[in-house]
Amino acid sequence: MSMSPPANGVFEELLCRAKAGDSTARGELLELYRNYLGLLARLQIGLRLQGKVDPADVVQETFLKAHHNFALFQGTSEREFVGWLRQILAANLAMLVRRYFGTRRRDVRRERELAQELEESSRVLDQGFVAPQSTPSQQAARREQAVLLADALGRLPPDYREVIIAHHLQGLPFPEVARRMDRSEEGVKKLWTRALARLRRSLGGAA
Repeated sequence: MSMSPPANGVFEELLCRAKAGDSTARGELLELYRNYLGLLARLQIGLRLQGKVDPADVVQETFLKAHHNFALFQGTSEREFVGWLRQILAANLAMLVRRYFGTRRRDVRRERELAQELEESSRVLDQGFVAPQSTPSQQAARREQAVLLADALGRLPPDYREVIIAHHLQGLPFPEVARRMDRSEEGVKKLWTRALARLRRSLGGAA
């Protein structure tokens, strides 16, 4: 599990060093997004490749390609960098879909669709989790909220993390979540309430 990402100034410093050819900084920069990319990969794999692919392997392949092609990234902001990583992740997922469903030719349209789905998943991540008292200026000062959320989820106890992913991010109804987690529906609802409160407290301290 990677650590929670630092303030924007540290991102900018790592990006500057990485662009200057510092391979250690490049690795540290990519590592900040392991939880984020892993969560996005898990959501997509759950839709298409459940049981066939490990999200951690997809993330590692994304890191390898990003490291190798780092010179192609021309942006300066975290939002641009995160978007670039999502594009690489989408291409990797599209390749896996081709491999497991027997279509060998590259499908650029499918890659674009996956990229759009990953972007939408990223937008969904923070819906309902940001503290209501956060002002627009406070939210603007934060790092990418979806990245912070993925790291906060990674710090939760496993059952808290699973109930949030299943119900909020995968959109499963409580009866289905209860079946998957082998719990009663009432127990899952109570677990969801506790998990959401813990997550919101964690995000309230993120900057």
